[in-house]
Amino acid sequence: MKLIDEKLFDEVTAQARKSPRLRMNYNFHQSLDDKCHRFLNALEMGTEIPVHHHVTKDETIILLRGKLRVNIYDDEGEVVESVVLCQEEGRYGVDIPKNTWHSVECLEPGTMTFEAKEGPFVPHEKDGILNLKK
Repeated sequence: MKLIDEKLFDEVTAQARKSPRLRMNYNFHQSLDDKCHRFLNALEMGTEIPVHHHVTKDETIILLRGKLRVNIYDDEGEVVESVVLCQEEGRYGVDIPKNTWHSVECLEPGTMTFEAKEGPFVPHEKDGILNLKK
């Protein structure tokens, strides 16, 4: 059994702060080939998670601490829905249907989520990332 507590959160957060990506996963699944992926995701201010989608996979994100913005986009890259997850305001998570363009933005240092989605892991190909016109 693995205890999920503040000590674990602090360890993963410290790793995220040292990472060039400013985020770090702590996987509970044993292999990237597992059918169900369950993991903590520690996010720091400035981490970049591009607009992306998972063509065949739903994704659930539950906020454990901190604050996070989740945006949903149409195929042209326009925001069609946006929510700030914040425990103090009673917004704890989102379930994102497969093939839905989305992004995540860390709004508070030390933010931690629990995420679950179908495996196996497949690196995003070019069609999995939405190129926004700026």
